[in-house]
Amino acid sequence: MLLLAFDTATPAVTAAVHDGDTVLAESYQVDARRHGELLLPTVEEVLRRAGVDKSRLTDLAVGVGPGPYTGLRVGLVTAAALGHALGLPVHGVCTLDAIAHQARTEGLTGAFTVATDARRKEVYWASYDADGARVSGPSVDRPAELTPEPQAVGAGALLYPDAFPGARGPEHVSAGALADFAVTELAAGRELLPNLPLYLRRPDAQVPAGYKAVLPA
Repeated sequence: MLLLAFDTATPAVTAAVHDGDTVLAESYQVDARRHGELLLPTVEEVLRRAGVDKSRLTDLAVGVGPGPYTGLRVGLVTAAALGHALGLPVHGVCTLDAIAHQARTEGLTGAFTVATDARRKEVYWASYDADGARVSGPSVDRPAELTPEPQAVGAGALLYPDAFPGARGPEHVSAGALADFAVTELAAGRELLPNLPLYLRRPDAQVPAGYKAVLPA
């Protein structure tokens, strides 16, 4: 297996190459306003550093959110285009699951909640048991409305310490963790998600209701 993974559901633009056993190369930079500009150069960089030509790839994995529409669509459209051009399967991964996987590999034990910043004073969140399995979420809510697990990770948890006391990193998703999660799930015979966005709420832009028709019926 040679799997290329990337995610644009958080302020991080991150990509990685995984050979089925380990991460061969990874890039991670935080720049919430430049997902579209940075993603393809980042993909090219990790392929070069891994010494892998894209024609050798066997799989793609992409974070499907939850996340803001503008950033999230960059990763999803790129994954769809690359998958079509290279004839590769595209596996969707819940971004919160990838952060949870990273937290566990970095030594977190016990039950915990992952929360990322959803803006509008809300967080995207999901909770996980002591084995790292998701038990609730993903959802979007105001932090004060939640009863999170005693431990919490992610940018949303760090942003609202009153609701998530003792919050810690990882702050944003790492493509290396996302790739490792995807490889682990596929090796266990478990299906991943389709390449479809987890927006969880309606977009800001709406078609106005009750507008006056200007053309004859």
